[in-house]
Amino acid sequence: MNKRDLLTPIGITLGFIMVIFGIMSNAGFTGMASFIQASSIIIVVGGLAAALLVNFNMSEMKLTYKVLKEAFKKSDMNLRQLIQTFVQLSERARREGLLALEAELEEVDDPFIKKGILLAVDGIEPEVINDIMNAEIVAVEERHQRGRAILEKAGEYAPAWGMIGTLIGLVLMLESLTSPETLGPKMAVALLTTFYGTLLANLVFIPMAGKLENKTEEEIFLKQVIIEGVIGVQSGQNPKILEEKLSAFLSEEDKRVNEQEEEQEEPLGEAANEA
Repeated sequence: MNKRDLLTPIGITLGFIMVIFGIMSNAGFTGMASFIQASSIIIVVGGLAAALLVNFNMSEMKLTYKVLKEAFKKSDMNLRQLIQTFVQLSERARREGLLALEAELEEVDDPFIKKGILLAVDGIEPEVINDIMNAEIVAVEERHQRGRAILEKAGEYAPAWGMIGTLIGLVLMLESLTSPETLGPKMAVALLTTFYGTLLANLVFIPMAGKLENKTEEEIFLKQVIIEGVIGVQSGQNPKILEEKLSAFLSEEDKRVNEQEEEQEEPLGEAANEA
């Protein structure tokens, strides 16, 4: 299940606020009008769209909306929860056998975990399970890379189209050298396209592509932990040993949290025994 990632809209909004603040602190509220130029916006946005259409095929372009949505979502699965899931699966498998895990999967939302456990229940060899699930990881990484490439290219093309708009403005400005009083305003208009292109690239496209790359790395890392968990469950490892093995993937902070929780549980267990 995915939740909304509020950091993406907050970061983009904060960036635009900083730009607006910079303009207003030097030119006042009326100076904002100088930074709004329809023709410059059309050149950058239209040229960017045209370049992307040339670079990508239609099936890849259809991914754009889906890719943009992914930058505003985050997975609610964390590594500690994942480890506890496999500990529970391992306990049931040792108690009731691997076939009993099919009923347990009804409470598992992640399709990758379900696939791995079903392969284990079917008696597939651990090496084959590892190959099948790693092949899926490679496929996921490839799909994510193709989707992310659209944003990365947009980050490259936006400043370039901004420069093209500036060159157009400079040519028009040079044609009117006989009217020196118009040079300043026309130069300002010419530079706006570079401003728009650079702003879109460095506040929207490149940061969002970076976030998607981080999300892909995190997802692949979790999937690799899942593979280890599935093989551990299939081989009948002791739940405690499996927990210790998977805990090696935890960060130092998560390990400290686990230790604190165990320390809190120990007094409760002793109190229950005394009662």
